[in-house]
Amino acid sequence: MNLPNAITISRLFLTAGFIIFIAWESTAAHTIATLLFIIAAVSDFLDGWLARKMGLVTPLGKLLDPLADKILVCAAFVVLTERGLCPVWITALIIGREFLVTGLRQIAIEAGEVLAADRLGKWKTTFQLTYIISALIWLTLETIPTLQQPLTFLHSLTRPMSEGGWLLPVSLTLAVALTVISGWNYIWSSRYLLKSS
Repeated sequence: MNLPNAITISRLFLTAGFIIFIAWESTAAHTIATLLFIIAAVSDFLDGWLARKMGLVTPLGKLLDPLADKILVCAAFVVLTERGLCPVWITALIIGREFLVTGLRQIAIEAGEVLAADRLGKWKTTFQLTYIISALIWLTLETIPTLQQPLTFLHSLTRPMSEGGWLLPVSLTLAVALTVISGWNYIWSSRYLLKSS
């Protein structure tokens, strides 16, 4: 197994660790969960960059990388929905879009075609990760009774819309908009495959 694929597989273990620790109601557990998620998010960019730079792009990597990404992001959105920070319909929309794109890519593979990654999809992921990490920081800081600077600033920056915050609603709105637009782009670019199938 090459290094990029090992990093991709480690992201699945990091996701499992994130889910385990975020379930505990303590500052230490939330801090660990947030750090695990951030490391997993960074590994998403690292494994692809290494695979291209080292010439180690493999069929296994092409399968595992998007799968690990989807599991990480979807797990986080389910957690944030359970914590009341994300509406159920948004989480359902995001998970549904991921299933849709996966299905379209499978149809393309069977037709001997490749659906290239949409640039808007990369921006969608960026805003999703911004939202998730900000929300996890908020949840972590909420477990601390008394905050000092710079934690007070972080707490103010990451507070949800119901608390007068702007970062969470803005990043989530952009993530949702790009989820819909990039999903539509995938459908439009693969319409000939859907007709032929």
